[in-house]
Amino acid sequence: MKDFAGRTAFVTGGANGVGIGIVRNLLNAGCKVAIADIRQDAIDRALASLDNREVMGIRLDVSSREGFREAADRAEAELGPVSLLFNNAGVNLFQSIEDSSYDDWDWLLGVNLHGVINGVMTFAPRMKQRVLAGEQTGGHITNTASMASFVAGGIPGIYNTTKFAVRGLSYSLRHSMCDYGIGVSVVHPGLVKSYIYASDDVRPDELKREMKPVDTDHVKRLEGVHEFGMEPDVIGERILDGIRENRANIFTHPDHKEEVRELFDEILSDYRDYPPDAGFDQRVGFEKMRQEKFSETRRKARDLAR
Repeated sequence: MKDFAGRTAFVTGGANGVGIGIVRNLLNAGCKVAIADIRQDAIDRALASLDNREVMGIRLDVSSREGFREAADRAEAELGPVSLLFNNAGVNLFQSIEDSSYDDWDWLLGVNLHGVINGVMTFAPRMKQRVLAGEQTGGHITNTASMASFVAGGIPGIYNTTKFAVRGLSYSLRHSMCDYGIGVSVVHPGLVKSYIYASDDVRPDELKREMKPVDTDHVKRLEGVHEFGMEPDVIGERILDGIRENRANIFTHPDHKEEVRELFDEILSDYRDYPPDAGFDQRVGFEKMRQEKFSETRRKARDLAR
């Protein structure tokens, strides 16, 4: 999809970080934009900085299915049908899996994974139906994962889990939505100049019962690290470039290319040349048909950009 002008976009986590970079680039490209964020003060600051262009703010907890539906209805009533969806909201928790609680899991899964699911389940059927009815041409769904969807250290364990899941969701959705001329991309940012290090500030009270005390010294150190993260506007520009080319993966940071190559080499090195077992030939025959069909599906999805 090459032309953004005149389209309506919905951006979660849109009031700061990667989100505000996406918003500013969309507005510069001639879009109407709904900024969805859980913090009203952040929404107000974002709107005040955008010169009253065709933009609105909506307070939204992305983990709420009903809240997402209401936000979608409101955005489309004011700005028109959404054909560009950015599931970008995210939080982080810097601790290992074995040291985490169920409250920790429910919080991160609710925002990072269920928030993406809720966005997709709210907007994808609407976009598909409008294409089928001849009311919309094309569109794009962009889900923000992270380099943490490839690079999984011991910390942050739950965050890694959610981002791997967003990558898988995005790949599958890409291969179904291409039938309707709607592209899907997953974004993998590295270090960003943002406030994600202070995610505990927006943690719901009902999910604080089993949380560990906030390590304020660690948060302060992370604040210093994020100061040299990539500027959100640069990331937003690169994301729009990736959408124009309908890339399955949008890598905004060149920092990790060799590390990813090394990781995939390690994965391939774990294969073993075992001797054929009973049923091997039949299984390989079935897999060959599946692989050919999958290859054709990926080609079809890539060709949306042409």
